[in-house]
Amino acid sequence: MRSIRLYSDQPLEVGEVVELETTPARHLVRVLRRRVDDPVVLFNGDGCEYSGRILSIEGKDRCSVELDSVEEPKVESPLAITLVQAIARGERMDYAIQKAVELGVSAIRPVFSERCEVRLNQKRTTTRLAHWRQVAISACEQSGRVQVPEIHSPVNLDGLDPEIALNLYLDPDAELTPGRMNIPDPPRLTLVIGPEGGLSDDEMAALNRAGFIGLRLGPRILRTETAGAAAIAALQTRFGDWQ
Repeated sequence: MRSIRLYSDQPLEVGEVVELETTPARHLVRVLRRRVDDPVVLFNGDGCEYSGRILSIEGKDRCSVELDSVEEPKVESPLAITLVQAIARGERMDYAIQKAVELGVSAIRPVFSERCEVRLNQKRTTTRLAHWRQVAISACEQSGRVQVPEIHSPVNLDGLDPEIALNLYLDPDAELTPGRMNIPDPPRLTLVIGPEGGLSDDEMAALNRAGFIGLRLGPRILRTETAGAAAIAALQTRFGDWQ
């Protein structure tokens, strides 16, 4: 039987019995219908995978796992990419986050931009942030990652502080392409993806003043939820672990 990978937000150690949190326990028991002695792999973001077996099940949302081995798989990219994603509606934002995590980003910064159609009050921001973090966790569970990218609280694009990295934004009219890029050492970059209507001229000018460089992927205009994944894949092929 194939082992199920689950994220657990607690310390993990070989030889210990772990009481799973309600959400992963319910998923394991109710959805996947796993039974006592079935194999399970847990990770908590420390870079390791902990293998074990279900020791006990109580009801439909309580489950304990006994951990018997640990390994440190080499699945994290050496290229540290922070994705700055203009907030999109509903499933489009979920897709952008999911694919970015699967492709190996190290952090995601949601931003409000001039042409962004989504506006969130404080309550909705808190709810959406928790949802986006769960999307990232699920993507890690599926893709085999052992580190969960941080999803930062949303900010306005004009309040974005440039990182000490190569700072880029997608621009269909830019001269720079992935094939003509040079990467800093250590390999670290920030990538800004605009909203469905694209970044405004004022926003691109402001990014240029802040030290960002325009990057062109090709002759076609990509949707906001596609652009990030396409750019990350190109950068991983050029500089990351897809070489």
